[in-house]
Amino acid sequence: MGKDNSSTQVPALEWLNRMVSEPYYLFHFLTFFSYLVIRSSATQVLAPQVSHHLLRREIQTLLVFAVLAVIKGVKEETWEAFIADALFLAKICLFALAFTMDRRLAVWYILVFLVMHMLTQQPPFQGLGTSSKLTPLQLESVLTEGNTTRLWLVQFCASYSSACIRSSQQFPELSITYSSKNLSFGIVDLGLFPNAAEKFGISLSGSMGQLPTFILFENAAEVARFPELDFEATFFHPTITKGLLSRHFELDRHLLEYINGK
Repeated sequence: MGKDNSSTQVPALEWLNRMVSEPYYLFHFLTFFSYLVIRSSATQVLAPQVSHHLLRREIQTLLVFAVLAVIKGVKEETWEAFIADALFLAKICLFALAFTMDRRLAVWYILVFLVMHMLTQQPPFQGLGTSSKLTPLQLESVLTEGNTTRLWLVQFCASYSSACIRSSQQFPELSITYSSKNLSFGIVDLGLFPNAAEKFGISLSGSMGQLPTFILFENAAEVARFPELDFEATFFHPTITKGLLSRHFELDRHLLEYINGK
């Protein structure tokens, strides 16, 4: 997606394999495919003028979806974010077409999507790059031990958070670019260790916009975080990108300092 296609594109065969193996993708595929089956059966019973109107609406909807999908594909940095946006748009389009065909069918699709939302979730990016998955105790250990790196950039995330899933590929890729003997990367899953959230001042409420949270530690002390603590209750934060994180934590400067031996 977006600006770094070589690093964010997932091979087609790998993505198709995930489509089949992951319930989230499989259920969505079956739901969208069901429209084709229903549409084929409805052709036999719909009046000619209704069928013609529906066909025209389908062409219009497909064109709108294609345009919006291309726009999202250019904007998003990761496949996870693009797929989430594309599926959301596809659901809206499917509802609009089902509503045109039969309002009762539209209601059924809403119920199906609600059940899917409760039973499945989009899988996050599986790679770790050079980052390490840490428990809170392990994090405390690496921060306080004198023989570890001076700087640790830690991502606090939760597997149930859509924002964390959308940005799950960016942190591992940052770790590949910026890891050094002076800077290490770690990931703490607050879904597994919710008690750690309070210790680091992170709200697990999705409405607060604090998932994921990135904290830079220097010699065990916090020196920067994103998003910053918001005491004025303004919950809007810019979209997380690799460029934004790199600038916010001055990762280029830290890498140059390491290269220059400072």
